[in-house]
Amino acid sequence: MKPLQTLHQWFADRLEATRLHLARPDALLQLAFMGLVTGLLAGAIIVLFRFSVEHVQEWLLPGTGPDNFEGLSLAGRLLFPLAGALALALMFRWFSKGLWVLGVARVLERMAYHQGRLTVRGFLLQFFGVAIALVSGHSVGREGAHIFLGASAGSLLGQRLELPNNAIRTLVGCGTAAGIAASFNTPLAGVIFSLEVVMMDYHLASFIPVILAAVSATVVSNAVLGDAAVFSVPSLQLGSLAEMPLVVVLGLLAGATGAAFVQMVQSIASRTRDWPIEAQMVTAGVAVALLGAGLPQVMGIGYDTINLTLLGGYTAGILLLMAAVKLLATSVCSALNVPGGMIGPAFFIGATLGGGFGHLLDLWFPGLGVQPGVYAMLGMSALMAGSLQAPLAALTALLELTDNPQIILPGMLVVVISGITASELFRKKSLFITMLEAKGLDYSQSPVMAALRRVGVAGIMDRSFVQAPRLVDREQAQTLLEEKPRWILVTEAQEPRAVLAAVDLAAWLERPSGPEEEAAIDLLKIPGHRLQVAPVHLHETLQEALEALQEGRGEALYVRRMTAPGFWRIYGILTREQIESAYR
Repeated sequence: MKPLQTLHQWFADRLEATRLHLARPDALLQLAFMGLVTGLLAGAIIVLFRFSVEHVQEWLLPGTGPDNFEGLSLAGRLLFPLAGALALALMFRWFSKGLWVLGVARVLERMAYHQGRLTVRGFLLQFFGVAIALVSGHSVGREGAHIFLGASAGSLLGQRLELPNNAIRTLVGCGTAAGIAASFNTPLAGVIFSLEVVMMDYHLASFIPVILAAVSATVVSNAVLGDAAVFSVPSLQLGSLAEMPLVVVLGLLAGATGAAFVQMVQSIASRTRDWPIEAQMVTAGVAVALLGAGLPQVMGIGYDTINLTLLGGYTAGILLLMAAVKLLATSVCSALNVPGGMIGPAFFIGATLGGGFGHLLDLWFPGLGVQPGVYAMLGMSALMAGSLQAPLAALTALLELTDNPQIILPGMLVVVISGITASELFRKKSLFITMLEAKGLDYSQSPVMAALRRVGVAGIMDRSFVQAPRLVDREQAQTLLEEKPRWILVTEAQEPRAVLAAVDLAAWLERPSGPEEEAAIDLLKIPGHRLQVAPVHLHETLQEALEALQEGRGEALYVRRMTAPGFWRIYGILTREQIESAYR
């Protein structure tokens, strides 16, 4: 038994040292290892999720593959969304506890205001909620679920190990990258999306863990599901540079469509915000049932439809009709809190819009030798850039999905034009932020706060301190100063009250003393630099510490963590000057 106790103590000591080191902004090696573990964990969860959804779809739907809603009868296309809506309504009514907004929007909100701390409840709601939505044909994507599940895996792992919040934020970014990478077999796009949309951080200590997470998740996904591309992309390239003005036109169309997408979600969500969750789910189910009854291609993820579009399997009219109906169906589902992602639907709308545009160009300008599949692929990245405001991720995904460097030049142009059109011409924010704001949840990003969130309080706290009761005699005071501390943490009734600069106590002891001073020295009354203190937890970031000071909880903070039931260990002292110095 003794060797086991020794091993347990060694592990506890190493974990404690790791926690303290991870609070620093340069803990690259430890963060890299945690990123690798997060990627493996997220990849396994995503594989389990995909198996669950696809096997149930293969069992319920006709045909040999998942997502074949076109093979359902009219009655089936009506009943599937309604049954799914009822199941979602019951699940959210009895289990959500008011947690309605999930997916990437929830990850952004938790990163902005809760240091990336996601919950088990949200994880379960996302896993089973999106599974029900996808199986029942709702117009949502699985990527949002992958991102949320990956981010939750990283967050819950960090919380279980009691890591500092700045490390948990990085693990959320790792899980996000893992979700995108495992969804499309696009690890680089996962890295860019995580850094561009979720973390908004391009430091080396963020890059390396996120890259390792994306790679490890992709390896897990490929090992179990195979490394086949998500889309059947033929050899695509522009016929000549004469098509570049047409690419600009596509960018304008995609940007306007992306802005319309955002506006529809915003309008529907703001008008239905106060509806009971049951009414929202049932309304979304009815809408999908009616739209899917006439055009079943818009039900579910729609990857099979995207593949046929890239291969030129539809005419211009049906493609543009599918783009419009998919836009409406996805807007309703997203605005009414149906769990799921918006990246897949954005790809669907962009592909059908671009493919329809390409077929029209081929009809109007037969001499150019237009490939409609090129415009379908460009439309996918353009609509992602316009509606999600993620141009770098959209461009990277385009490159990885096509494996064709020649598509990059028109891709760069169409992504930029679409993004500028949506954000500057139509003044639209990304769909994720729009969803939060429409539901009454605020979202903001400050460069100063972002810098402070990268560092934990344990990374800069002053460990040069000693604890002392309020009343000490001269001998006790001299003993306190033998360790040459910078601060003396004064306690009263076993609670820290203030910190006193040790040099001030030393100066007091050098003064001539009377008989009354020999008896007791009141550390809260002697002249000196003294600050009232408040607690801050070891896992918190400098942003949280600064907010505590700004709220007037104290003039300085003492860093603590509960190491046993009812026992708080104090690790260091933190002042406003230290926080400002760390930022500078």
